[in-house]
Amino acid sequence: MTDAAPILRCRGLGKRFAGVHALRRVDIDIYAGEIVAIVGANGAGKSTLMKILAGVLTPDSGEILLSGQPIRFAGVRDATRAGIALVHQELNLADNLDIAGNIFLGCEPNRFGFLDRKTMHTQAREWIERVGLDLSPASDVSELSIGRRQMVEIAKALSLRAKVLILDEPTSSLSMSETSRLLTLIRTLATQGVAVVYITHRLNEVLDCADRAVVLRDGARVADFSRDQLTREGLVQAMVGTVQEIRRAEVRSANEKSEARLVVRGLQTQAYPKSTVTLSIGRGEIVGLAGIVGAGRTEVLQSIFGIDRRTVGDVSLDGQAVAPNDPVSAAHRGIAMVPEDRQRDGLMLLDSVRINASVVKIARESIAGFIRRGAERMGVARIIDLMKIQPALPERQVALFSGGNQQKVVLAKWLSTEPKVLLLDEPSRGVDVAARAEIHALIRQAANRGAAVLCSISDTEELLLLCDRIVVMRKGRIEGEMNAVDATEEAITRLAVVGVEVSARSTEAAA
Repeated sequence: MTDAAPILRCRGLGKRFAGVHALRRVDIDIYAGEIVAIVGANGAGKSTLMKILAGVLTPDSGEILLSGQPIRFAGVRDATRAGIALVHQELNLADNLDIAGNIFLGCEPNRFGFLDRKTMHTQAREWIERVGLDLSPASDVSELSIGRRQMVEIAKALSLRAKVLILDEPTSSLSMSETSRLLTLIRTLATQGVAVVYITHRLNEVLDCADRAVVLRDGARVADFSRDQLTREGLVQAMVGTVQEIRRAEVRSANEKSEARLVVRGLQTQAYPKSTVTLSIGRGEIVGLAGIVGAGRTEVLQSIFGIDRRTVGDVSLDGQAVAPNDPVSAAHRGIAMVPEDRQRDGLMLLDSVRINASVVKIARESIAGFIRRGAERMGVARIIDLMKIQPALPERQVALFSGGNQQKVVLAKWLSTEPKVLLLDEPSRGVDVAARAEIHALIRQAANRGAAVLCSISDTEELLLLCDRIVVMRKGRIEGEMNAVDATEEAITRLAVVGVEVSARSTEAAA
């Protein structure tokens, strides 16, 4: 922090939704050239605060000063013109446009009144390369993985040449190498005078790059740590009110593991027709799929669940072959899947928590097409209590809940069916450390009831916390696997990035 006046100052910001306080008289100063991390549990008010600063929402009380002058944004365009850009946690790209079209949407270069595509693609390539993407500006956004779509969002924000860049969970879908590249980029921007506001639940990223960390809890600012005050324990204590250590789940010993429940043999996905995947998961075992974005992890899960039709390969459940042609068939066989993009693929945002949480189970338990309302209400009440969904309002529209609570609803929808196989694609994406521990406990409980759990996770730290065994993928194939107790972040990353052959050669050379 410098001795200069803050470029952005918030004083007494307050916001309510349906009578619930999302923000309570929040004061924050943000300085040019500073990286400020905003942390807090889900529902603490982080996203609400950022949306107010970016012109998405209007505060009910308080004021915002930009370069010392009071300002009130009529919308996102006003904030953008003032030099404030927000990269949302939930992606906001136009699937019908290419990368260049998305980056310059609304500010396309033109010549004599006609779209200048050559200039647009040339300039877009600069921003694409800056965020480390090796893609053509003409690539269709609809064909990109969620991790690459996230990087396009960041490139789009950088192209606005913002004075204040707000990043809401920017690394939630990125691999370790991509995260490292992004953090390096953020530091570079800060040295160039850009104020970076960084929202994340990954405390190691806060400790790595933040100059300051502001903690929100229940809509209020409860702590402001300078760089030399930052510790993991202090952050967790401020976030949840108690010091709690998140410990690695105990790995089940070999004699506790039972026979294989899910077996995949020679699976070829449409994305990688020349690669095959073979793996098995025992009853009560949690297996993690590691790998960089584009490794083929999501495609394996979607093929097993029937979203993507596999071209070759067999899947068996409890020794019986299964060949689901669609998710409905898979669900009837006892296979459940929590998707990576909860808002697009996992939720009906305009419906209530009650409808979202009970839709799968009620469909199975209805009698002659009629829903047993009493059983539904009791079941949803148990889910809300078990998942600690806040606020505990079953009829509230799910779109009004925080990202972490939305993720709990998606998970609850499937856990209530007591699945035999649980497929999870980034199960704690955009979830704080406290909620992540709760979700991990629920996943472990499902495993203890006999479910075979296969989860795709980008965060290596989370893989080590949750999984019994880790399978590393690269270019649609399995490069290696290891027990969680023996695994290290370095070993996982090496296999994910360079593969088993290069890793072996490197080890021999070192010897």
